[in-house]
Amino acid sequence: MSNDEKIYRKMLKAIVEHQLPPGERLPEDKLSEAFGVSRTGIRKVLQRLAIERFVVIQPNKGAQVNRPSRQEAEEVLESRIMLEPLLLPDVIDNWQPRCLDHFVTMVEEEKRADREGDLASSIHLTAKFHYELAKLGNNSVLAEFIEQLCYRSSLVIAAYGTRESVSCDCGDHHALLELIDNGKIEQAQHWMTHHLKQIKASISLRGKRDDHIDFQKLFSGME
Repeated sequence: MSNDEKIYRKMLKAIVEHQLPPGERLPEDKLSEAFGVSRTGIRKVLQRLAIERFVVIQPNKGAQVNRPSRQEAEEVLESRIMLEPLLLPDVIDNWQPRCLDHFVTMVEEEKRADREGDLASSIHLTAKFHYELAKLGNNSVLAEFIEQLCYRSSLVIAAYGTRESVSCDCGDHHALLELIDNGKIEQAQHWMTHHLKQIKASISLRGKRDDHIDFQKLFSGME
């Protein structure tokens, strides 16, 4: 694993586990000192996190942890509730036996991350399950849009959700795969709608924490 990848994972973990709360500034000089790398290396990681919408970079202001508004959070999740069930008939039409093995493996990875308390991986794996499923439909434009919504909802969950937001409390993906594999379109659409509504219900927006962040202490002890 490259050094950039290690730094990326540590920072993502800190954001997801609320050690770096929404709105927290991310000074390149302090992060460079904490990780023992150049500011150029830190900048590359921050740019990657910005592409995934976990970080916002503003000219002359630097980077900070993205803070979705209540309206944005609700609109992102409502958009998924409206759109993802619509793709399921095409997903089922394009479903192949090999698809089941692929997605079952993904669900097992989700469960392993949940058992190990790895919230960052759980959020990423859950989003990946949804957007890879959407790509099986015939509408590539809509599938790409859903992929972006999944990234944005990952941020919402990371910032304001709980472990319940990505756990079986919101529905076990195995159940959806069984419905899809058996060609049960209406039941699969109902399951997906209920699943996404449960995720939305698990979100609780909170105010910004005012603690001072000691980057050296925070990242020196992270694996």
